[in-house]
Amino acid sequence: MSVEHIQNSVNDVIAYLKENPHDAKSTSPPVTAVMEEGLRCRATGPDGQSIVTDMPQAVGGGGTAPSPGWLARAAIASCDATRIALRAAELGIALDALEVIMDSVDDDRGLFGIDKSVRAGSLSIRTRVSIGAAGVDEQVLREIVEYAVKHSPVADGCRDATPSTLEIMIA
Repeated sequence: MSVEHIQNSVNDVIAYLKENPHDAKSTSPPVTAVMEEGLRCRATGPDGQSIVTDMPQAVGGGGTAPSPGWLARAAIASCDATRIALRAAELGIALDALEVIMDSVDDDRGLFGIDKSVRAGSLSIRTRVSIGAAGVDEQVLREIVEYAVKHSPVADGCRDATPSTLEIMIA
């Protein structure tokens, strides 16, 4: 898809939602998670989309698929990347480079209920963004990233409750 196509699509959606704010709120399609075998789990959406998770062998899983925690980080990273690309296109900017790396600090005592003072979720998350666009000022690129991560719906649910940092590298 061209930047112009994405830009026009985003601007059409924004214009529509400004005129029809009652259409902005919706319920997301359900995801159903079913344990297949051991700790292997398949999550399926209403249109047949599916993804499989498994836990590492060290905790009794088969290690045959990414863990749910890895998928959560992948969801945040890909949502951030998508939102950054959307924002750049909205401004008519063609990105030459965009990479989002997400990691977290976790304490497994929370996962296994060993210490009630330790939360089960990540203690902190870090997002590193490398971005580049020929002829675009570095400050504009930083503003695109900062705007996008504040409006990234998947990440918003995690960053509000979890201490997080954002690092931006200009490519």
